[in-house]
Amino acid sequence: MTWLLVLPILIPLVTAVLALFARRSVRAQRGISVVGGVALLGVSAALMAAVWENGILAVQMGGWQAPFGITLVADLLGAVMVLITAIVGLAAAVYSLATIDEDRERFHYHPLYHILLMGVCGAFLTGDLFNLYVWFEVLLISSFVLLVLGNDRGQVRGAVVYVMVNLVGSLGFLMAIGLLYGLTGTLNFADLSVRLAEVDAPGLTTAISMLFLIAFGMKAAVFPLFFWLPASYHTPPIAVSAIFAGLLTKVGVYALIRVFTLLFTQDVGTTHTLLLWVAGLTMVTGVLGAAAQTDIRKILSFHIVSQIGYMIMGLALFTPLALVGAVFYIVHHIIVKANLFLVAGVADRLVGSFELKNLGGLYRSHPWLAILFIIPAFSLAGFPPLSGFWAKLILIKAGFDAGAYVIVAVALVVGLLTIFSMTKIWNGAFWKPLADGLEVAAAPASGRSLVLMASPVAVLAVLTLVIGLWAEPFFVFAQAAAASLLDPSDYVAAVLGR
Repeated sequence: MTWLLVLPILIPLVTAVLALFARRSVRAQRGISVVGGVALLGVSAALMAAVWENGILAVQMGGWQAPFGITLVADLLGAVMVLITAIVGLAAAVYSLATIDEDRERFHYHPLYHILLMGVCGAFLTGDLFNLYVWFEVLLISSFVLLVLGNDRGQVRGAVVYVMVNLVGSLGFLMAIGLLYGLTGTLNFADLSVRLAEVDAPGLTTAISMLFLIAFGMKAAVFPLFFWLPASYHTPPIAVSAIFAGLLTKVGVYALIRVFTLLFTQDVGTTHTLLLWVAGLTMVTGVLGAAAQTDIRKILSFHIVSQIGYMIMGLALFTPLALVGAVFYIVHHIIVKANLFLVAGVADRLVGSFELKNLGGLYRSHPWLAILFIIPAFSLAGFPPLSGFWAKLILIKAGFDAGAYVIVAVALVVGLLTIFSMTKIWNGAFWKPLADGLEVAAAPASGRSLVLMASPVAVLAVLTLVIGLWAEPFFVFAQAAAASLLDPSDYVAAVLGR
C-alpha cells in the first residue's frame, strides 16, 4: 500500500504534463484538468482509508533507508490534509471551467494549477525538512505565476509583495535547516525527533526553533508577518484566490504543527507561550482588518489571517483537546474559506463587482445563492450546529481546561467580530436593494456556466453541513490525529523501523 504515498504527487505531475502536451486545445486541457482532479481525489481517499485502517505509512524512495534517503510518510494529519487538498482542488478546477478566460488557459493555467496541487501534496507527505523546503519552492513558483497570469496591474503589484515576502521566508527556512543540520547531522523528521531529545543545548535548540517559527509564520500569515496576504490574495481570478485561501496558508500551519509537536518540545514554556501570544494577536489584527474593508475579497482575505490564529491557539495550548481542536479547525476552515471565495465569484458574475456598495438584491433575485452563502458564512462565524461551531467549541473548552482565560476571551470576542463581518457582507450583497442604475443578471453568461460555478459551491456547502451535523466521527478522527502528534513513537517507528 505504500504506492499510495507516491500517487498524490505523481497524478498532479502527470496531469500537468498531459495538459502541456494539449496546449493547442483549450477543451482538451479542461478535460485533462478535471479528470486529473477526480483521480487525485480517488487516490487521496484511498490513502486516507489505508492510514486509518493500517496506521502510519512510510516509504523510502530509491531503496535508501531512512534517514539517508527521501522519505514519504502519511500519518492521520498528513493523510487528511492531502484528502482535503484533493476535495478543494477538484472544486476549484471545475469552477475554473466557467471563470478562467481562454487567454490564461492558453498560457498554461491548467498545468500550473496542477503543479501547485503537487507541491501542496508533497509538502504534506514529505518526511524530511529539506524536501519540505523543495515543496515550498514548488508552491512559490507555481503560485507566483498563477498570481500574475493575465498581467493585470493589480495582480503584478500584489505578486511583488507576495514573492518578496515568501523569498525572505524561504531564506530564513534555509538558514534554520542549515543550523539544525549542523546541530544534529540529520534532516529526517523522525530521526530529528530522536536526536533533538538527546541534544544538551537547550538555548541553541530554542533559538533554532524561533527561526522555524519566523519562516513558517510568514507562510502561514501569522502576526506580524501577515501583511502580504491581504495585499495579494484579492488580485487573481476568484478560482485562484479560492485555492490560495483554502490551502496555501494551511501548508504553513501544517509545518508549524509538525515541527512544534515532533521536534521542538524541549522548551514548551518558551516556544508555545510565544505561539499563544502570536495566536491571540493574529486573531485580533485579522478580524479588525476585515471590519475595515468593503471589498468582499479583502474582507475574506483578512479573515484568513484571523482564523489562522485559532489553529495556532490549538497548537500553542499543546494539550490533547487543544490539538484535536486545531486539526478539526484546519479541516473545517479549508472547506469553508475556499467556498466563501467561490460564492463571492458568483456574486461578481451576477452583478459585476466585489464592492459591497455596488452589490445588493441577491437574496430576492437568487435566493439559492443566499443559502449557499449563509452556510459557510455562519460556519466561519461559529453558529451551531455547523462545523465552525464545533471547532471553536473544542478550542474554547481546551482553553478553559488549561486555564488560558485571556486567549479564550480573545477567541470569543473575535468570533463576535467575525459575525459582524459576515453580517456586513449579507446586508451589502444580499439583503439591501441594488443601487439605482445597477442590475442583477438573471444568470451568468450561460446555463452551463451557472452549473459549473454553483455545483462546487453546493458540494462544499453540503460538506460543511455534514461535518457540523455528524461531528462525532470527525471528532474521533481528530482525537486519533492529535494523539499521534503528542506521542510520535509510532511515527518514528514507521519511518526508522525501530
